Amino acid sequence: MEKSRRTFIRQASIAGAGVMLAKTGFSAKSYKRIIGANDRVRVGVVGFSDRHKSSHMPCFMNHYKELNFEVVAVSDIWNKRREEGAAAWSKKMDNTVKAYRNNEEMYSAKAVDAVFMSTADFQHARHCAEAVRAGCDVYCEKPFAETMEDARFALKAVKETGKIVQIGSQRRSGANYHAAEEFIKSGQFGPITMVELTWNVNQPGRWRRPDVVPLLKESDTDWKRWLMNRPYEAFDPRKYLEFRLFWPYSSGLPGQWMSHQIDTVHWFSGLKHPRSVTANGGIYMWKDGRRNWDTISAAFDYGPANDPASGFRLPLHRGCITAMMILLNYITQTAEN
Repeated sequence: MEKSRRTFIRQASIAGAGVMLAKTGFSAKSYKRIIGANDRVRVGVVGFSDRHKSSHMPCFMNHYKELNFEVVAVSDIWNKRREEGAAAWSKKMDNTVKAYRNNEEMYSAKAVDAVFMSTADFQHARHCAEAVRAGCDVYCEKPFAETMEDARFALKAVKETGKIVQIGSQRRSGANYHAAEEFIKSGQFGPITMVELTWNVNQPGRWRRPDVVPLLKESDTDWKRWLMNRPYEAFDPRKYLEFRLFWPYSSGLPGQWMSHQIDTVHWFSGLKHPRSVTANGGIYMWKDGRRNWDTISAAFDYGPANDPASGFRLPLHRGCITAMMILLNYITQTAEN
């Protein structure tokens, strides 16, 4: 099986997200035929984050040998994370993994062919555009973008370069979700007239980093580089490390959790977008200085306007849909109550 390194990366990229090899259609034996120093895929880490440590690292270690990948670089603008990342990956790879002060430095060195990306939510799209223009394929954590401007900016770069980009959304790799998709699309479920999704969480410390926030000093990072294209604000370690609580660095609940749920509905139904959306919410529970709501209820209407010619009928189903999603009902009783 003669394959170039580019083709190899295209076929193997899904495995970097932790999906079983069987999903790619290639066996370990097939990959052994193309393993060699010239085929090895050099991977860089853009942002040595908690997400990267808990998810990317173990998935990568499960597959990298048979796929002939290796991590060779870590880019992080905070010196503490940068040094931790290089040390952790050097131990895993049993080889020296170089630390870079920022992405520009890493890409200028022509050190990597592909990157893991797990930086702050608002940075994903811009970092993705940087990577593909530097000649790298990308595995990027969701949400891909928090504004349409950033999404279009990155999409343009991806299309122009032809690089491979995969957005991380673990439900897409779940066997149970694939089974549900097949069942619904088979028509056995019958016409769908409403979809209700709820996510209740009672975690006051969710997305908080009280142990790490005191360790971050402005002199140890590059605050202006971190802000990217967002309006300037004075340095704040909470916004840097607890960005999911603060707009415009994250949308919080919609970007973190609703993105999974709305993606599932679109995936199962084949629809691209709703006709209209209404939402209400606020900060009702955790008065900890956050900007983003801790509670949101949203209704998505998938009416006939989506497809006037057909009266908006789902693939393999009869009838129209109105999808009412009660999303992310975040307020719950505390243990004391």
